[in-house]
Amino acid sequence: MKYPIPKFFNPAQADQIYMIPYEQRFEEALKYRTQNQVTSSARDAVRIGLLIIDAQNTFCLPTGQLYVGGQSGRGAVDDTIRLTQFIYGNLGKLTNIYCTMDTHEIMQIFHRLFWVDSQNNHPGPATTITVDDVLNGKWSVNPAMAGNILGSPSQHVGLQKFAQHYVESLAAKGRYNLMVWPHHAMLGGVDHALVSMLHEATFFHSVVRQSRTRIEVKGGNPLTENYSVLGAEVLETSEGMAIAQRNVEFIRMLLDNDYLIIAGQAKSHCVAWTIYDLLNDIKVKDPKLAEKVYLLSDCTSPVVIPGVYDFTPDADKAFAEFEAAGMHLVKSTDAIDSWKGLKL
Repeated sequence: MKYPIPKFFNPAQADQIYMIPYEQRFEEALKYRTQNQVTSSARDAVRIGLLIIDAQNTFCLPTGQLYVGGQSGRGAVDDTIRLTQFIYGNLGKLTNIYCTMDTHEIMQIFHRLFWVDSQNNHPGPATTITVDDVLNGKWSVNPAMAGNILGSPSQHVGLQKFAQHYVESLAAKGRYNLMVWPHHAMLGGVDHALVSMLHEATFFHSVVRQSRTRIEVKGGNPLTENYSVLGAEVLETSEGMAIAQRNVEFIRMLLDNDYLIIAGQAKSHCVAWTIYDLLNDIKVKDPKLAEKVYLLSDCTSPVVIPGVYDFTPDADKAFAEFEAAGMHLVKSTDAIDSWKGLKL
Protein backbone atom coordinates (compact mmCIF):
# COMPACT_ATOMS: atom_id res chain seq x y z
CA MET A 1 0.00 0.00 0.00
CA LYS A 2 0.98 3.62 -0.50
CA TYR A 3 0.42 6.06 2.31
CA PRO A 4 -1.48 9.30 1.60
CA ILE A 5 0.52 12.41 0.83
CA PRO A 6 -0.12 15.16 3.42
CA LYS A 7 -2.33 18.02 2.23
CA PHE A 8 0.37 20.63 2.89
CA PHE A 9 2.64 19.12 0.22
CA ASN A 10 2.98 21.58 -2.66
CA PRO A 11 5.18 20.59 -5.63
CA ALA A 12 5.46 24.26 -6.62
CA GLN A 13 7.64 24.83 -3.55
CA ALA A 14 10.39 22.46 -4.69
CA ASP A 15 12.56 25.32 -5.92
CA GLN A 16 11.89 27.60 -2.95
CA ILE A 17 13.44 28.33 0.43
CA TYR A 18 10.78 28.57 3.12
CA MET A 19 10.47 28.33 6.88
CA ILE A 20 9.03 25.06 8.17
CA PRO A 21 6.11 25.54 10.60
CA TYR A 22 7.54 22.84 12.86
CA GLU A 23 4.91 22.88 15.61
CA GLN A 24 2.08 22.74 13.09
CA ARG A 25 3.77 19.89 11.20
CA PHE A 26 4.36 18.09 14.51
CA GLU A 27 0.65 18.13 15.35
CA GLU A 28 -0.26 17.10 11.80
CA ALA A 29 2.18 14.21 12.00
CA LEU A 30 0.62 12.96 15.23
CA LYS A 31 -2.83 12.96 13.61
CA TYR A 32 -1.43 11.30 10.49
CA ARG A 33 0.10 8.53 12.56
CA THR A 34 -3.21 7.80 14.27
CA GLN A 35 -5.41 8.11 11.19
CA ASN A 36 -3.17 5.83 9.10
CA GLN A 37 -2.28 3.44 11.93
CA VAL A 38 1.46 3.92 11.43
CA THR A 39 3.61 2.22 14.04
CA SER A 40 6.97 3.22 15.48
CA SER A 41 9.98 2.30 13.35
CA ALA A 42 11.35 0.34 16.31
CA ARG A 43 8.70 -2.28 15.58
CA ASP A 44 9.71 -2.79 11.95
CA ALA A 45 10.40 -6.45 11.21
CA VAL A 46 12.10 -5.37 7.97
CA ARG A 47 14.39 -2.36 8.32
CA ILE A 48 14.55 -0.10 5.26
CA GLY A 49 16.99 2.80 5.19
CA LEU A 50 16.90 5.79 2.84
CA LEU A 51 20.19 7.58 2.21
CA ILE A 52 19.69 11.08 0.77
CA ILE A 53 22.97 12.51 -0.49
CA ASP A 54 23.58 16.28 -0.42
CA ALA A 55 19.99 17.44 -1.01
CA GLN A 56 21.00 21.02 -0.20
CA ASN A 57 19.99 24.41 -1.56
CA THR A 58 23.32 24.83 -3.31
CA PHE A 59 22.66 21.75 -5.47
CA CYS A 60 18.86 21.58 -5.58
CA LEU A 61 17.75 25.16 -6.29
CA PRO A 62 18.22 26.91 -9.66
CA THR A 63 19.71 29.84 -7.72
CA GLY A 64 22.23 27.56 -5.99
CA GLN A 65 25.94 27.97 -6.63
CA LEU A 66 26.22 24.42 -8.01
CA TYR A 67 22.68 23.73 -9.14
CA VAL A 68 22.39 20.24 -10.62
CA GLY A 69 20.13 20.90 -13.57
CA GLY A 70 21.01 17.78 -15.53
CA GLN A 71 20.35 17.80 -19.24
CA SER A 72 16.76 18.99 -18.84
CA GLY A 73 17.66 22.01 -16.72
CA ARG A 74 15.12 20.92 -14.10
CA GLY A 75 17.06 17.92 -12.82
CA ALA A 76 17.35 18.45 -9.07
CA VAL A 77 14.01 20.30 -8.82
CA ASP A 78 12.08 17.40 -10.31
CA ASP A 79 14.19 14.96 -8.28
CA THR A 80 13.14 16.79 -5.10
CA ILE A 81 9.46 16.51 -5.99
CA ARG A 82 9.68 12.79 -6.76
CA LEU A 83 11.82 11.99 -3.72
CA THR A 84 9.48 13.90 -1.40
CA GLN A 85 6.48 12.08 -2.82
CA PHE A 86 8.36 8.80 -2.36
CA ILE A 87 8.99 9.55 1.33
CA TYR A 88 5.37 10.45 2.02
CA GLY A 89 4.05 7.50 0.00
CA ASN A 90 6.20 5.09 2.01
CA LEU A 91 6.11 6.69 5.47
CA GLY A 92 5.12 3.48 7.18
CA LYS A 93 7.82 1.45 5.43
CA LEU A 94 10.92 3.62 5.72
CA THR A 95 12.64 2.81 8.99
CA ASN A 96 15.61 5.19 8.88
CA ILE A 97 16.45 8.30 6.88
CA TYR A 98 20.04 9.53 6.58
CA CYS A 99 20.92 12.90 5.04
CA THR A 100 24.47 13.81 4.09
CA MET A 101 25.49 17.46 3.93
CA ASP A 102 28.39 18.78 1.91
CA THR A 103 30.06 21.33 4.20
CA HIS A 104 32.82 23.75 3.24
CA GLU A 105 34.81 26.75 4.40
CA ILE A 106 36.84 29.23 2.39
CA MET A 107 40.32 27.75 2.91
CA GLN A 108 40.16 24.35 1.24
CA ILE A 109 42.26 22.72 -1.45
CA PHE A 110 39.48 22.92 -4.04
CA HIS A 111 38.70 26.62 -3.49
CA ARG A 112 40.16 29.63 -5.26
CA LEU A 113 41.95 31.15 -2.25
CA PHE A 114 44.15 28.07 -1.87
CA TRP A 115 45.93 28.60 -5.21
CA VAL A 116 47.84 31.41 -6.96
CA ASP A 117 49.77 31.82 -10.20
CA SER A 118 53.11 33.59 -10.62
CA GLN A 119 51.32 36.97 -10.53
CA ASN A 120 49.48 36.07 -7.32
CA ASN A 121 46.17 35.73 -9.17
CA HIS A 122 43.67 33.12 -8.02
CA PRO A 123 42.18 30.58 -10.46
CA GLY A 124 38.65 31.11 -11.65
CA PRO A 125 35.75 28.83 -10.79
CA ALA A 126 35.74 25.49 -12.64
CA THR A 127 39.50 25.63 -13.25
CA THR A 128 41.10 22.18 -13.50
CA ILE A 129 44.52 21.79 -11.85
CA THR A 130 46.60 18.91 -13.19
CA VAL A 131 49.89 17.35 -12.12
CA ASP A 132 51.69 19.27 -14.88
CA ASP A 133 50.12 22.54 -13.71
CA VAL A 134 51.67 22.07 -10.27
CA LEU A 135 55.03 20.76 -11.50
CA ASN A 136 55.57 23.63 -13.94
CA GLY A 137 54.42 26.26 -11.49
CA LYS A 138 51.28 27.32 -13.34
CA TRP A 139 49.47 26.99 -10.02
CA SER A 140 51.09 27.02 -6.58
CA VAL A 141 49.81 27.00 -3.03
CA ASN A 142 48.96 30.45 -1.69
CA PRO A 143 51.63 31.10 1.03
CA ALA A 144 48.93 32.44 3.35
CA MET A 145 47.37 28.97 3.54
CA ALA A 146 50.24 27.49 5.57
CA GLY A 147 49.68 29.73 8.55
CA ASN A 148 45.90 29.35 8.47
CA ILE A 149 45.68 25.62 7.81
CA LEU A 150 48.89 24.23 9.34
CA GLY A 151 49.39 26.91 11.99
CA SER A 152 52.73 28.27 10.80
CA PRO A 153 53.86 30.22 7.69
CA SER A 154 57.06 28.13 7.77
CA GLN A 155 55.00 25.12 6.65
CA HIS A 156 54.49 26.55 3.16
CA VAL A 157 57.09 24.31 1.50
CA GLY A 158 55.56 21.26 3.11
CA LEU A 159 52.09 22.32 2.01
CA GLN A 160 53.33 22.82 -1.55
CA LYS A 161 54.84 19.32 -1.45
CA PHE A 162 51.53 17.94 -0.23
CA ALA A 163 49.65 19.72 -3.02
CA GLN A 164 51.85 17.97 -5.59
CA HIS A 165 51.25 14.64 -3.86
CA TYR A 166 47.52 15.38 -3.84
CA VAL A 167 47.12 15.94 -7.59
CA GLU A 168 49.41 12.99 -8.29
CA SER A 169 47.25 10.78 -6.07
CA LEU A 170 44.09 11.82 -7.90
CA ALA A 171 45.74 11.05 -11.24
CA ALA A 172 46.94 7.66 -10.00
CA LYS A 173 43.43 6.72 -8.88
CA GLY A 174 42.00 7.58 -12.29
CA ARG A 175 39.29 9.80 -10.87
CA TYR A 176 38.60 13.42 -11.76
CA ASN A 177 41.47 15.91 -11.75
CA LEU A 178 41.41 18.53 -9.01
CA MET A 179 38.63 21.00 -9.78
CA VAL A 180 38.53 24.49 -8.32
CA TRP A 181 34.84 24.50 -7.48
CA PRO A 182 32.73 27.63 -7.15
CA HIS A 183 32.11 28.36 -3.48
CA HIS A 184 29.20 26.21 -2.41
CA ALA A 185 27.68 24.58 0.68
CA MET A 186 29.48 27.17 2.76
CA LEU A 187 29.06 26.45 6.47
CA GLY A 188 26.70 29.00 8.00
CA GLY A 189 25.22 30.07 4.67
CA VAL A 190 21.71 29.60 3.32
CA ASP A 191 23.04 27.47 0.47
CA HIS A 192 24.33 24.92 3.00
CA ALA A 193 20.87 24.04 4.33
CA LEU A 194 18.84 21.05 3.22
CA VAL A 195 16.33 22.01 0.55
CA SER A 196 13.15 23.02 2.42
CA MET A 197 10.72 20.56 0.88
CA LEU A 198 12.85 17.51 1.73
CA HIS A 199 13.76 18.81 5.16
CA GLU A 200 10.04 19.17 5.88
CA ALA A 201 9.43 15.60 4.72
CA THR A 202 12.21 14.15 6.90
CA PHE A 203 10.90 16.08 9.92
CA PHE A 204 7.41 14.72 9.28
CA HIS A 205 8.79 11.19 8.95
CA SER A 206 10.69 11.54 12.24
CA VAL A 207 7.49 12.38 14.11
CA VAL A 208 5.26 9.83 12.40
CA ARG A 209 7.74 6.96 12.73
CA GLN A 210 9.42 8.21 15.95
CA SER A 211 12.72 7.79 14.13
CA ARG A 212 15.55 10.35 14.28
CA THR A 213 16.83 11.59 10.94
CA ARG A 214 20.60 11.10 10.95
CA ILE A 215 22.55 14.06 9.54
CA GLU A 216 26.04 13.14 8.33
CA VAL A 217 28.33 16.10 7.61
CA LYS A 218 31.18 15.75 5.11
CA GLY A 219 33.64 17.91 3.21
CA GLY A 220 35.17 20.09 5.92
CA ASN A 221 38.75 18.79 5.69
CA PRO A 222 40.88 21.61 4.18
CA LEU A 223 43.38 19.20 2.62
CA THR A 224 41.14 16.87 0.63
CA GLU A 225 37.97 16.66 -1.38
CA ASN A 226 35.12 14.56 -0.01
CA TYR A 227 32.76 13.62 -2.83
CA SER A 228 31.88 10.46 -0.93
CA VAL A 229 30.48 10.63 2.58
CA LEU A 230 32.25 7.33 3.26
CA GLY A 231 35.79 8.45 2.55
CA ALA A 232 37.90 11.38 1.38
CA GLU A 233 39.63 11.40 -2.01
CA VAL A 234 43.11 11.34 -0.46
CA LEU A 235 43.70 9.85 2.99
CA GLU A 236 47.46 10.25 3.52
CA THR A 237 50.44 12.51 2.88
CA SER A 238 53.33 11.29 0.72
CA GLU A 239 55.01 10.14 3.97
CA GLY A 240 52.02 8.01 4.91
CA MET A 241 50.68 10.34 7.60
CA ALA A 242 46.88 10.14 7.86
CA ILE A 243 44.93 13.31 7.03
CA ALA A 244 41.51 11.63 6.92
CA GLN A 245 39.83 8.31 7.66
CA ARG A 246 37.13 6.20 6.07
CA ASN A 247 33.73 6.61 7.70
CA VAL A 248 33.60 3.04 8.95
CA GLU A 249 30.87 3.62 11.54
CA PHE A 250 28.51 5.17 8.98
CA ILE A 251 29.11 2.29 6.56
CA ARG A 252 28.20 -0.14 9.33
CA MET A 253 25.07 1.86 10.14
CA LEU A 254 23.89 1.85 6.53
CA LEU A 255 24.48 -1.87 6.04
CA ASP A 256 22.69 -2.69 9.28
CA ASN A 257 19.45 -2.08 7.37
CA ASP A 258 17.85 -5.03 5.62
CA TYR A 259 17.54 -2.86 2.53
CA LEU A 260 19.15 0.46 1.63
CA ILE A 261 17.70 2.98 -0.84
CA ILE A 262 19.93 5.76 -2.23
CA ALA A 263 19.06 9.08 -3.90
CA GLY A 264 20.43 12.63 -4.01
CA GLN A 265 22.85 14.91 -5.84
CA ALA A 266 24.84 14.77 -7.94
CA LYS A 267 24.59 11.44 -9.72
CA SER A 268 27.97 11.93 -11.41
CA HIS A 269 29.89 13.04 -8.34
CA CYS A 270 28.90 12.69 -4.68
CA VAL A 271 26.24 10.02 -5.31
CA ALA A 272 28.48 7.96 -7.59
CA TRP A 273 31.57 8.16 -5.36
CA THR A 274 29.57 7.30 -2.24
CA ILE A 275 28.14 4.22 -3.93
CA TYR A 276 31.58 3.24 -5.26
CA ASP A 277 32.95 3.39 -1.71
CA LEU A 278 30.00 1.44 -0.34
CA LEU A 279 30.39 -1.18 -3.05
CA ASN A 280 34.11 -1.57 -2.35
CA ASP A 281 33.32 -2.22 1.30
CA ILE A 282 30.58 -4.66 0.34
CA LYS A 283 32.96 -6.60 -1.92
CA VAL A 284 35.29 -7.11 1.03
CA LYS A 285 32.52 -8.18 3.42
CA ASP A 286 30.19 -10.14 1.14
CA PRO A 287 29.45 -9.30 -2.54
CA LYS A 288 25.88 -10.56 -2.08
CA LEU A 289 25.18 -7.53 0.12
CA ALA A 290 25.02 -5.45 -3.07
CA GLU A 291 21.62 -7.01 -3.70
CA LYS A 292 20.15 -5.19 -0.70
CA VAL A 293 20.91 -1.78 -2.28
CA TYR A 294 18.34 0.06 -4.42
CA LEU A 295 19.18 3.19 -6.42
CA LEU A 296 16.34 5.63 -7.15
CA SER A 297 17.31 6.39 -10.73
CA ASP A 298 14.66 9.10 -11.12
CA CYS A 299 15.72 10.96 -7.96
CA THR A 300 19.25 11.91 -8.92
CA SER A 301 20.79 13.95 -11.76
CA PRO A 302 24.31 14.43 -13.17
CA VAL A 303 26.33 17.61 -13.27
CA VAL A 304 25.94 19.40 -16.59
CA ILE A 305 27.93 22.61 -17.10
CA PRO A 306 26.48 24.11 -20.30
CA GLY A 307 29.18 24.66 -22.85
CA VAL A 308 31.85 23.18 -20.56
CA TYR A 309 31.12 19.54 -19.74
CA ASP A 310 28.26 17.08 -19.55
CA PHE A 311 28.91 14.39 -16.92
CA THR A 312 25.83 12.36 -17.94
CA PRO A 313 27.85 9.57 -19.66
CA ASP A 314 30.10 9.28 -16.57
CA ALA A 315 27.06 8.95 -14.32
CA ASP A 316 25.35 6.40 -16.55
CA LYS A 317 28.53 4.33 -16.77
CA ALA A 318 28.86 4.30 -12.97
CA PHE A 319 25.25 3.22 -12.46
CA ALA A 320 25.66 0.46 -15.03
CA GLU A 321 28.61 -0.82 -13.00
CA PHE A 322 26.56 -0.72 -9.81
CA GLU A 323 23.76 -2.68 -11.43
CA ALA A 324 26.24 -5.24 -12.80
CA ALA A 325 27.55 -5.70 -9.24
CA GLY A 326 24.06 -6.65 -8.03
CA MET A 327 22.50 -3.35 -6.99
CA HIS A 328 19.03 -2.54 -8.30
CA LEU A 329 18.03 0.49 -10.40
CA VAL A 330 14.45 1.38 -9.50
CA LYS A 331 11.98 4.23 -9.89
CA SER A 332 10.35 6.12 -7.05
CA THR A 333 6.96 5.83 -8.76
CA ASP A 334 6.96 2.04 -8.56
CA ALA A 335 5.63 0.38 -5.41
CA ILE A 336 8.39 -0.81 -3.08
CA ASP A 337 6.55 -4.13 -2.84
CA SER A 338 7.15 -4.70 -6.56
CA TRP A 339 10.92 -4.16 -6.44
CA LYS A 340 12.91 -7.26 -7.29
CA GLY A 341 14.31 -9.02 -4.22
CA LEU A 342 12.67 -6.74 -1.63
CA LYS A 343 10.40 -8.62 0.72
CA LEU A 344 8.35 -6.83 3.36
